[in-house]
This record gives sequence, structure tokens and C-alpha cells, in this order.
Amino acid sequence: MIRHNLARTSVYGLMQTTPETLVSIETTGQAEQSAEANLTSSSVGKRPALALGIERLGLISLRLPWLVGLAALALALAAGLGLTRIKVDDSLSQLFRSDTPEFRQYEEVTRNFPSSEFDVLAVIEGKSLLERDSLDKLRNFVTDVQLIDGVQGIISLFSARQPPENGQTPAPLFPDPLPEGADYDALIKKVMSNEIIRGKLLSEDGQLALVVLALDPKIVGGKGLDATVGEIRKTMAEDLEGAGLKAELSGVPVMQLEIRQAVERDRLVYNVTGFIAGCVIAIAFFRRVSFMIIAAGPPLLAILLALGALGWLDFRLNMFLNVMTPLIMVISFSDSMQLTFAARDRILAGQTKYEALRNALLIVGPACVLTHATAALSFTALLFSHSELIRTFGEAGLIATLIALFTVLFLFPLLGVLLLRNEAGLAVRGRAAISASKPCASSVSG
Repeated sequence: MIRHNLARTSVYGLMQTTPETLVSIETTGQAEQSAEANLTSSSVGKRPALALGIERLGLISLRLPWLVGLAALALALAAGLGLTRIKVDDSLSQLFRSDTPEFRQYEEVTRNFPSSEFDVLAVIEGKSLLERDSLDKLRNFVTDVQLIDGVQGIISLFSARQPPENGQTPAPLFPDPLPEGADYDALIKKVMSNEIIRGKLLSEDGQLALVVLALDPKIVGGKGLDATVGEIRKTMAEDLEGAGLKAELSGVPVMQLEIRQAVERDRLVYNVTGFIAGCVIAIAFFRRVSFMIIAAGPPLLAILLALGALGWLDFRLNMFLNVMTPLIMVISFSDSMQLTFAARDRILAGQTKYEALRNALLIVGPACVLTHATAALSFTALLFSHSELIRTFGEAGLIATLIALFTVLFLFPLLGVLLLRNEAGLAVRGRAAISASKPCASSVSG
């Protein structure tokens, strides 16, 4: 059935109609509008409640818009506080945690043979490592790095001592200052034959040295790790400059920091890129800022409320949970766009904004509920996984899906009531555009 409002939407560049279509619109427009009104009022009440009537919760926003608006504002503020509580799960073992016998065996071995998760390893390599100038610069780095906040101890080849003589305190293996000429060559031979550092803190060929930095556990587990590791990198670059040596950092804290930075960066990129893309699509489709805000507002608030809830529930973000937020945004954007288009379609047909928003909820709302229900069912299936990481992803996804559903249902009509103005003028402009196209259609058809 050809509906006259399809021609009206073509004014905005969304649809193209043929001359024959315009002639049909001219002869049957009034009858179509009456039939549509009757269909909306009768079929909605008789349609089976496929979504259990959940979509009708959105009608509360039409009856009590200011109350719902205040509640949404309060929830947004609470979600903002919850967002600050979100932490990143940078545990390397968390990626493999499960209820399998293999992981339980790994935990037992870890308890029996613990390893330090607070050591940063500085790896310095180069063919000129054992040259006098290079060793001087390396010792300066070892001295300076101990002064950095968060560094509790250090072990390097300069920690080695000579055998004690006559019961005296053992002298350092590397004297200060370093000798020159033949004495320096003799020192290097002594270093290369030292059983304490050879093959451990200094490679067999003398081209790689290892410096072990013990960090404060509070720094590793808190927000100061980024600053501490950054200061170590800066000191290493400054002290070894001009030595022709390659220096890198490794160790569990460094890998944890990289995981945190990657998760935070991906979260920002995914959410911001997705939201901007959705806004561009909405403004290009609707050609009105008010409709764009109505379509883009619910997904944005849904992500904020979902992340805030996860923060209050003490969920920790990881690479899996970073994928969840764009997924929820896509589902919410799709539903919000469909609802907004349905409401605009009915406003162009001459309905008031309250009638248009109500009919959009009652007709398109059940499909939105079923979309979120399908996603929630998929997340529920993940709860039966043996992997704790996947189970956590399922729990967070289920919570976020439910939050997104109710956010769209309540916020879409609320924004429509607050932002839509002069809907009668919009319908008049649509009818005027159709009237203006009648002579052209008649001349072409004639």
C-alpha cells in the first residue's frame, strides 16, 4: 500500500518517487490517512503481546516527563561516579583462569614456586657494552634509578663483590672510578669469569646486561605505575645517551601497564568513534538536530549507565568487556533510529508529537524489546562457560543489555516531548512540498 507520507519524507532527500506515485498520492491521500489512523488505533490493541507489553513502560515518560527526566539525571550522576570506580583487570593469569584441572595445577605450581610480580627488568645490549664509557654510563643509570619514587631495590652486575680478604668487608667488583688501560682489561676478564654475574646479570658474550628493579607493590597495584615506569624510561634514555646501547624494559609490571593502557585506549576509541558515526548517520538521515538528539541520546546514556553500573558492581574492564560497549551501542542506536523514524513518520502524517511518540512505542517498541531480549539470551548462554573471563563477560553483557533496553524505552519519548517543537508546521511543510510537486508530476505524466 502506497502511503502519502512516503512522498513527504522525500523532501529531505531520503526517498525518491515517480510521477505515477505522486498522482496516486493526490487521488488517494485523504483515504490513506484515515485508513492509517484506524489501523493504528485498532490493530495495536489487538496485536498479541509478543514483548509481554514491556514497551508500554515507555508511556510513563509521556505522562510524567519531568519526573522521568529528574530520575534520568540522578541516574546519570550516579553512573558518572560509578565510572570513576571502574578498574582495569591487568592480571596476566586472568586470561587463562578456568575450572579446568590444568589451571588448578598451574595455581598449585605457582603457590609452590612463587615468582615476583613486582620486578621491572631493564635489558641493555650492545657490542660496546663492556667499553669503559659504556660501563660508566650504565653505572650512572643504576645509581640514578634508585632515587625514583616507587623503586625499592635494585640488582645489577655492579652489585657483585670481590672475595673477602682477611675478614674485611668485600670490595665492589667494579671500583670507582674505573681503571684504565691494562688494568681495565684485567677487570673485564675478572668480570667475565665471575660465576655470580656471568650468564645471569651479564650474557656469556658480554653484549647484554640485566638490571632488576624491585617496585613497591602499592605502586604496581595503583595508578602510580604509569608515572614510575615513565620515569625509569626517561632516566634510562638520558643516562645511556650516546653510549650506542639499546635499552628496553620488561617484566610483569610493564606488561600490566601495557594492558591497562590498551584497554583504556580501546574503550575511548571504540565508544567515541561509534557515537560520532551514529550521530553523523542520524543527522544525515533526519536532517534535523532535534531528531538527531532523540536518536543519539538514548545510546549515549545507555553506555554511561551501563559502565557506571559495572563500576558500582566492581566489574573490572578487560579486552572482552571493551567489545561489549560498542555492541550495546549498535543495538541501542538501531532501536533508537527505528523509533525516531516511526515517530517522525507519524508527525508528517499530521499526528501530534504525543500521538506520534505513543504509536511509535506501541508499534516499533515490541521489536526493540525482542532485539534486546535476543542479545540478553546470547549473553546468558556465556554464563555456562568454564572460563571465568567469558562468564564475567556474559554477566556484564546481560546487565548492560537490560540497562540499554530500559534506557531507550524511557529516554526516547522523554527527549521527544522535550525537543520536538512545531510538529504541525513540520507536517504542513511536508504537505506543501507534495503540493509543489503536483504540477511537475502532472506535466511529466501528461
